Amino acid sequence: MTQNLIEKIEKERNSKVITYVTGDRQPFVTKVADDIIPIFAKHLDKIGKQNKISLFLYTRGGDMITPIRLIKLIRSYADEVEMLIPYRAHSAGTLISIGADKIVMGRLGELSPVDPSTGHPFNPENPLNKSQKMEISVEDLNSYFLLAKEKAGVKDDQMVNIFEDLTAKIHPLSLGNAYRATRMAKQIVGKLLLMHFDKDRDKQIIENITNEITGDICIHGYPITRDEAASLGLKMIEPEQNLENLMWELYEKYAEKMELKKKFDPVAILGSQEVANFKFYGAFIESAELSDGFVFDGKVRRIIKDNRANIDVNVESSVWENL
Repeated sequence: MTQNLIEKIEKERNSKVITYVTGDRQPFVTKVADDIIPIFAKHLDKIGKQNKISLFLYTRGGDMITPIRLIKLIRSYADEVEMLIPYRAHSAGTLISIGADKIVMGRLGELSPVDPSTGHPFNPENPLNKSQKMEISVEDLNSYFLLAKEKAGVKDDQMVNIFEDLTAKIHPLSLGNAYRATRMAKQIVGKLLLMHFDKDRDKQIIENITNEITGDICIHGYPITRDEAASLGLKMIEPEQNLENLMWELYEKYAEKMELKKKFDPVAILGSQEVANFKFYGAFIESAELSDGFVFDGKVRRIIKDNRANIDVNVESSVWENL
């Protein structure tokens, strides 16, 4: 039981623990999103005001605004907030983590750079298909200009031509949106760090962390391990072995419940049937006394299309449920 493990971790940390785990199993991927705020409020109301609250987190990312809302909410119930990171806390998960007073990170724990992406109205390689989106990475744009300057030898007075070539392929408003996204990322990182760093005393640390995770590391999926995070100035704690084991066991329990290590196989679900129901968990928010899960319900059908046998997967609902 995950809640038994939560209680054990609470004793280890002398705190109240809330877990937040999102799924990265296709096609039931879930991301950090603002629909979690009322659910967290329910758990926090049940927990009440505490000296310390520990947030156990596993996620590959999501919405950039939700982290600051979530951390502010948790801080309104606790004098101290700490993160428990057994494995991945990427992108939006990194934003959540840097808003905590300290981060307890296991040996496989990872943060990541925050490289926001925005959507171009259509893919320029297929302009007739207006519904086809092309993700624009802010770091890709920065690298494009660096490539022109450092490798192609483009001079400063020629960069306007490079920019005009780019706007001929990507809508100018999309470029503006991308620039706005990177400015927003830096502002959010700064606001989160100021929740537990001093603006004047820790100015250099804040700048180092902000620059590193919003631009200096140019690979979006680059794993920032606990030693690197500590070198940036984040307040990292290496867990003792018993806590390390408990954190990993809890992650494994969620991975099992969400089938994160299994490939979705509609053929196996169907078997010899023509229609079969499925139910999968895409995310969890849990505390010692409450449990909420994001549930995908649907059907798998065997159909004939264009004289060929096909399998149709239909997700009929995807909602948070009190478990």
